[in-house]
Amino acid sequence: MKIDEIYHNDCLDQIKKFPDNCIDLIVTSPPYAGKRGMSSTKKIPIEDYVEWFLPISAELLRALKPTGSFVLNIKEPAIGGERSTYIIELILEMKKQGWKWTEEYVWRKTTSFPGKWINRFRDGWERCLHFTKEKKFKMNQDAVKVPIGNWAKSRLMKNNGTEKRKITEMSEDDRKRRRSKSGSGLERQVANWLDRDMVFPDNVLEFSPIVNNKKKHSAAFPDTLPEWFIKLFTDPGDLVLDPFIGSGTTAVAAIKLNRHYIGIEKQRKYWNIAQKNTKLSKAVPEIKKQIRNVAKKDLKERIRRMKPVTKKISKHRSF
Repeated sequence: MKIDEIYHNDCLDQIKKFPDNCIDLIVTSPPYAGKRGMSSTKKIPIEDYVEWFLPISAELLRALKPTGSFVLNIKEPAIGGERSTYIIELILEMKKQGWKWTEEYVWRKTTSFPGKWINRFRDGWERCLHFTKEKKFKMNQDAVKVPIGNWAKSRLMKNNGTEKRKITEMSEDDRKRRRSKSGSGLERQVANWLDRDMVFPDNVLEFSPIVNNKKKHSAAFPDTLPEWFIKLFTDPGDLVLDPFIGSGTTAVAAIKLNRHYIGIEKQRKYWNIAQKNTKLSKAVPEIKKQIRNVAKKDLKERIRRMKPVTKKISKHRSF
């Protein structure tokens, strides 16, 4: 198995060649049911989607490390005024295979596609289903922390938000550990946040989708989406797989974050694009390094050529 490679092949045929427990993270957006199809690619009917995907998910389960994660970006369509249930059915069948449905992240599209429908509004989000093999898995929560938020300016700060309060300057309620009145069992103590500037995010991710599609793919997701999951579920040097890599977005994100990658793409058109995108991503750091070296060398040469400045001492007559 070669790493840092984009394979031109059917994903199921290629994954079968991978050894057991070799992948740290799988991030992918497969063809949606009844969607995405070209003359060279057969569309997958909704009624056949679960049956089509299960052999693939079985091989992914085998190839994933016990500490690994599988993030599946997908969204069910609305047909005839009703949402399909094939993703719910797929989740249940994958659980039978041995997958653990650990979490569901919501990708909120900050610039969703406009439109008008009789019984619904435009789609502003997609599912990012998180599956694992085991309950304990690699998760670097600190890698995706976010700024604490504007609420801290009024609760934790003073002098128009320029200086942190002392714990003695906080209200009595904020210094107490209070239980939620909803009966959820959750508790909080606001004073505990005094020394924190960054906090854990929630499970709603806000990234703009691809609008001006320079990636030349019918359904490319933004670089920021796989980047976020790669930071969260892998370490530098780990191996990331995208079995439906399209224009190579996941591989580009992996390269940027110093991870290894494997991509699989069946359509030659997109395979060629993915190859070009990954080669460019590998070249950019080297180009930047060369530019820095040239600039540094030029600066040294300029300094060497500079004439020393001698200070003239004026002679004054003494009286």
